[in-house]
Amino acid sequence: MLRLVAVRLSAMLLVMLGACTLVFLLIHLVPGDPVDAMLGETARAADRAALRAAMGLDAPLWQQYLDYLGGLTQLDLGDSLREQRPVASILAERLPPTLLLAAASLMLALTIAIPLGVLAARHQHRLLDRLAMGFSLLGVAVPNFWLGPLLILVFSLWLGWTPVSGMQQPTSLILPAITLGTSLAAVLARMVRNSVLEVLGDDYIRTARAKGLSEGAVVRRHALRNAWLPVLTLVGLQLGALLSGAVITETVFAWPGVGSLMVEAIQARDFPVVQGTVLLIAALYVLVNTATDLAYAAIDPRVSLR
Repeated sequence: MLRLVAVRLSAMLLVMLGACTLVFLLIHLVPGDPVDAMLGETARAADRAALRAAMGLDAPLWQQYLDYLGGLTQLDLGDSLREQRPVASILAERLPPTLLLAAASLMLALTIAIPLGVLAARHQHRLLDRLAMGFSLLGVAVPNFWLGPLLILVFSLWLGWTPVSGMQQPTSLILPAITLGTSLAAVLARMVRNSVLEVLGDDYIRTARAKGLSEGAVVRRHALRNAWLPVLTLVGLQLGALLSGAVITETVFAWPGVGSLMVEAIQARDFPVVQGTVLLIAALYVLVNTATDLAYAAIDPRVSLR
């Protein structure tokens, strides 16, 4: 197990190094200059040159890259060009709202998907199954950038039940969580249904039924427990996406999370913040996927982690 953890950590470092290198190169190819964004295009050439030298942007690209990697070895993500304060402190402020939104969305998705997927599997090819799969198809087909404004229009503007945007009130979490959780629940419900259907035909399920167990007990104690492995894989992948910041949803609802921070930093050409955000996203993805791999053994001892 220790060897597996060491291998996973080494792979995580390589992934983050690749992500940092790629985003560093790409962001310097994007049209636009952070100095012009800060001073305006009408600023004097001498002022632009002085600011560029103060921020270290006058150095060659390879030198900037080496300086950035040197800072990472000391856990220094640099300072924001726009706010003139450490990137780490900005990420520390923006990460808790993203964690809160991700947790609420995942709980909502699991609450909807597990019962819906099990009911669809137990009533295969019946009306309930068709309704559940219709919901799944609708949830996947409706994009968040359309569902979010629709929920704002109905529940915030027409009914006045929730705030339009921001994070000032506890009820501000409801609409963003529904927007993310609904689409995730649609995908998970289909996966739960397919996984339960696969195990319902196995021999141990027939044995459990032959012992006189009710259908509900068979599904709950035997089928659902053994159907968790593919569902866990999907949950791990989706959780990584949620923790990395749902960019569209956070932007629509002005949610002060990592996703909206990345959009703001790209628009302002704030290179250190963009690089720090991508590094955080890569780390969260790899950590969640590694935790998912390790959880396989707890759910199914037959899975080899070598």
